[in-house]
Amino acid sequence: MKVSSESFYNKVLEHFNTKLPFVIYNKPNSNRISGLLQKNDDVYNTVNYKESGFIFAPFDVEKEAILIPLNHSESIECYKEVTSKNVFSIKNISYPSEKENHIHLVEKTINEIKNSEIKKIVISRKKEVLIEEFDFVSIFKKLVFKYPQAFCYVWYHPKVGLWVGATPETLLTLNNKEFETMALAGTQKYEGSINVLWGEKEKEEQALVTSSIIENIKPIASAIDVSEVQTVKAGSLLHLKTAIKGQIENASIKDFVSSLHPTPAVCGLPMKAAKDFIIKNEGYNREFYTGFLGALNFENEKTELFVNLRCMQYVENKKLALYVGGGITKDSNATLEWDETENKTKTMLDVLTK
Repeated sequence: MKVSSESFYNKVLEHFNTKLPFVIYNKPNSNRISGLLQKNDDVYNTVNYKESGFIFAPFDVEKEAILIPLNHSESIECYKEVTSKNVFSIKNISYPSEKENHIHLVEKTINEIKNSEIKKIVISRKKEVLIEEFDFVSIFKKLVFKYPQAFCYVWYHPKVGLWVGATPETLLTLNNKEFETMALAGTQKYEGSINVLWGEKEKEEQALVTSSIIENIKPIASAIDVSEVQTVKAGSLLHLKTAIKGQIENASIKDFVSSLHPTPAVCGLPMKAAKDFIIKNEGYNREFYTGFLGALNFENEKTELFVNLRCMQYVENKKLALYVGGGITKDSNATLEWDETENKTKTMLDVLTK
């Protein structure tokens, strides 16, 4: 149902105030804001990926994905409007040895890679800040304005939590039998141009991610087409991107998602060994960070899923948790990896403070 922008956000706020689940989102390069307002507070899970609705899946594939079902929700949409100009008061929460601990973990990760069959491990961390007033509608509007090429969203369930994000990475777009996905790796600050030089570490990381995705989908895909590596801008950062497309052969959405998630861009290679190292050593639960989210089997049976990057979680006591990470290879520099996570954190904080 199309409504005015004012009516759209009033409905969303009413839903939030009555503690009912919802999701609002803006797809890349779209002038339309979409929403699903669930009519009860039940927690639904997807079983076989044949359901229709909005899926919100965690990093850990052993845990269930949550579904806002289309048949238990009101679907609304409006046109994108001018950005909110709200600026929020943010105070950093500093923990002793935060930087040193991350650098030590990266050094441990590099040593593990050099002495095992693992080629890459993605190491992340959680940064917490205090926010005096959390206005998710204003934050969402600013995300949509600042990052028009990203998938921007607010997802809320009273029994799970509230997440906000603007992710540049597509996990899977599936329309009939035709699919698109991408390999996204390597990071540097945007300094006014996308014509930049990349180091061997970033080039190797991108090549590893691309080749792994292709190998994983080969048994269930055909007519695979791989683009040249491109430099793309995501907010104040640059990444290396390879587009991959083709056709699915006799496979379900669940099969295809299982072949992709978690991708080497958010976990590592080989996936199982990297994931085991992450869970054992990272020191916190990623929850839905580096999971995936998006529309499942609706809008003409189309599926559009995105990797949950550049995201934040609202937690109790006026606290926001920001999640950032980076891919570690044998050639990584631990101090530079810390700097990369700081740059990614600033990208999200800029939305709140500028």
